[in-house]
Amino acid sequence: MKTLGLLGGMSWESTAIYYRLLNEIVRERLGGLHSAKLLLWSFDFAEIAERQHAGDWDGAGALLVAAAHGLEAAGAEGLVICTNTMHKLADTVQAAISVPLIHIADATARAVVEAGVRRPALLATRFTMEQDFYKGRLADKYGLQPVVPDQAGRDMVHRVIYDELCQGIVKADSKAAYVDEIARLRRDEKIDGLIMGCTEITMLIGQADFDIPVFDTTLIHAGAAVDYALS
Repeated sequence: MKTLGLLGGMSWESTAIYYRLLNEIVRERLGGLHSAKLLLWSFDFAEIAERQHAGDWDGAGALLVAAAHGLEAAGAEGLVICTNTMHKLADTVQAAISVPLIHIADATARAVVEAGVRRPALLATRFTMEQDFYKGRLADKYGLQPVVPDQAGRDMVHRVIYDELCQGIVKADSKAAYVDEIARLRRDEKIDGLIMGCTEITMLIGQADFDIPVFDTTLIHAGAAVDYALS
């Protein structure tokens, strides 16, 4: 089994889910007392979020690269960025290390294509919904047509992520707002699936809330990472 290096803490709420999932999937596949071989670098998320909202992606990238170097030096044989948004810097990180980076958008896109979904809604941070690093990858590499909410919807989704989920707050009215937004996108935009494109969203909604395919990027990414670790 290869050792995985996790760039986590962005936020730690979802990194804790990654840690559990990675170990559960390894146990399911190997049985007995097996668990994942992991190295974790956990950021102070406030330092990352400040740079995100200031548009200082170079500064954020420098932090991720330094942490990636540390994980590789410690023995990581593959790297996992435990957040969708920071995959904006995935190419920067990959170029700075010699071990593979398991990309969350590629793993998710393969699952979406396999399910026969072509026009998925993408709920995520404002950065992921509005910038092209994620949507463009889904479209250009996999022929998908991701759909994002309108401005008011994007503001609502982003606010719930940063003001609530990243702080461990899960509210019924926020869940209702997300469900209502998907209902609107189904009606107006003819979506045929949902990508939970922020790793914290799995805390709020899931497949049980919808009758269209739902793609939990946290679970999908963890599965892809274990695939690599056991390859």
